[in-house]
Amino acid sequence: MGEALDDGPFYHGTKAQLQVGDRLSAGFRSNYRPDVVMNHVYFTALPDGAGLAAELAAGDGEPRVYVVEPTGEFENDPNVTDKKFPGNPTRSYRSAAPLEVVGEVTDWRRLTPEALQQWRDRLAAILDDERGEIIN
Repeated sequence: MGEALDDGPFYHGTKAQLQVGDRLSAGFRSNYRPDVVMNHVYFTALPDGAGLAAELAAGDGEPRVYVVEPTGEFENDPNVTDKKFPGNPTRSYRSAAPLEVVGEVTDWRRLTPEALQQWRDRLAAILDDERGEIIN
C-alpha cells in the first residue's frame, strides 16, 4: 500500500444500519448527486466529519457513524483536498476497495437543526454551480 496517508482510526457516516463485519463497497449512487454512481467509498479520520456525512446522507434512516478499516489502498479525497482546501485538513479519503465495519461510534457531535439546514443550503449551492462536480 506504500506509505500510509493516515493511521486512523477511520469513520464512515451513513443512514444505513450496519453490523460489525459488513463491508461498504463502491458502486452505489452518490448522496449528493443521485445521478452519479460512485467508483469509490469515502471515509474520514474525524468522527464528527463522518457524522456530518451521515446527517447529509440520502434516506430516512437514523444517521450513524461506523468505525471502518480499509481493505485495500486508499487516497486523499480529491473532492475536498487541494481542490477546495489546501492539503487534507478534513482527513478525508476514498478507496475503490471495500471498507470493513469494525464498530459504531455513538458519541459524535450532532448538528442543531439550524446548522444542518445551513450545510444543506451550502451543499445545494455548490451542486447548483457547474464547478460543484464530483470527481469520481
